Amino acid sequence: MSEIRHIVFDIGKVLLHYDPEIPYRRLIPDEAERRWFLENICTNDWNVEQDRGRSWQDAEALLIDEHPTLEPHIRAFRQNWHEMVPHAYEDSLSVFEGLIDSGHDVTMLTNFAADTFAEARERYPFLKRPRGVTVSGEVGFIKPDRAIYDTHATVFGLTPQATIFIDDSEKNVAGAQAAGWQAVHFTDAKKLRSDLRSFGIEA
Repeated sequence: MSEIRHIVFDIGKVLLHYDPEIPYRRLIPDEAERRWFLENICTNDWNVEQDRGRSWQDAEALLIDEHPTLEPHIRAFRQNWHEMVPHAYEDSLSVFEGLIDSGHDVTMLTNFAADTFAEARERYPFLKRPRGVTVSGEVGFIKPDRAIYDTHATVFGLTPQATIFIDDSEKNVAGAQAAGWQAVHFTDAKKLRSDLRSFGIEA
C-alpha cells in the first residue's frame, strides 16, 4: 500500500447534513403526497443535473412545462434549498479540521450545483479551510464519472495511488478506486477514524 499524502473529502452527508424533505414537510404536509412529489417530480435524477451544471432556470422550466399546476412546489426546491442543509456533522467535522490542523493535504471533491455550493461556503466557513475544492457544477461532470477524479488530481497535483477519498456513496467510492485512488465508504466518524488509521493516518 502506498503512503497516503492526500486526503479528499466529499461534502454532502459526510460533512454537511442534506435532506430535501425538510422544507417539503412544511410545504406538503401529507406524507404520501410529499413522497410522491420528491420521487416523481423534483427527483434525485432531476437534481443531479444541476450538480452537472444545468441552470436552475432550465431545470424548473422543464418540470413546469410538464406539470404547470405544480409550479409553486417546483420553484420551492431552489427557493428553500438553504433549509435542506441545516447543520454540519460535528463529529466528522472534528476529523476533517483535525487533519487540516495537523498538516495533512486536504481537498474536497463534491457533486454540488455551483450556486448552492457558493451559498453553503458562506454559511459554513470550514468549507474554505482545505487547499481547494472541485465542484461538479463548475467543471461539468459528476462523480462517479472518471473525468472528475482525473480533473481533481490534475488540478491539485495529486498522485492517485497516494490519495484517499472519503464519500458516503459506494458508487462514488468505486469510481475513485477505478481512477487509481484509495477510497473508503463513509458511514460515521468512528468508522472514518478507524479507516484512516488502517492507512496510517491518525485523526
